Amino acid sequence: MQQIINFLIRYKHFLLYILLMLISLGFTIQSHSFHQSKFFNSANWLTGNIYNTSFNISTYFDLDTENEKLVKENKRLRHLLFNKKNETQIVLDTANIRYTISSGQIIKNSYADQRNYLTINKGKKDSIKQDMGVITNKGIIGIVENTSGKFATVQSILNEHSNINAKIKNTNHFGSLVWNTKSYTTVQLIDIPKLVPLHIGDTIVTGAMSSIFPENIPIGTIKKFDLDRSENFYTIDVSLFNDMTNVKNVYIVNSLDREEILELESETINND
Repeated sequence: MQQIINFLIRYKHFLLYILLMLISLGFTIQSHSFHQSKFFNSANWLTGNIYNTSFNISTYFDLDTENEKLVKENKRLRHLLFNKKNETQIVLDTANIRYTISSGQIIKNSYADQRNYLTINKGKKDSIKQDMGVITNKGIIGIVENTSGKFATVQSILNEHSNINAKIKNTNHFGSLVWNTKSYTTVQLIDIPKLVPLHIGDTIVTGAMSSIFPENIPIGTIKKFDLDRSENFYTIDVSLFNDMTNVKNVYIVNSLDREEILELESETINND
């Protein structure tokens, strides 16, 4: 302690000079807009570069994890591969319905609102259109809502307006996948009759009635279920395979036969 006091006494004039210089510098920045602008621009430049460097470093260390995910996904897709178009687009043939699959990345994500949306870095120039499905290697993400030249917004399955055909795996029992807005880890499967045998842990996948998603795309597992005795239907809580707070790489699914199917169905209804 005595050494600190001696140091302050020995260099008191120099320390006083530094203190007065800092005070005067502060007054100058506060009283002159030009200096204030220069100061904050320099601060923003410095912090911006720090954040950018930090992001690049964290992205670099995440490369192994992301590459491992992509390798697993490529292995799964090879079993479904029908005809390779190019490096980013393939054609799948499921139940005689053809699909193209393109790759993309999520650049903005929300999961805490009642109507959640995501933004992906693919748009009209990449042939992305409204009502295309969006999936990951773990399961479904949502449906393309709007597109611009380079980007597209996706209605998340965590959206109160989301309604997707889904079924219990390895059965023909299907219902509607909706979200009650309560948890970002859980969605609900409704309209399953009470005669259907259910078990905690059963897998839920996309159904054959969808014109957007191929059949049997993973969604999640049964977490719990309740029977609405007044309507004789179950309400099922489905624990999602995807961590909706941490998704990056996605695949955009386009049904090549969707327009033909919808046109035929519309014609049939109008003829009744």
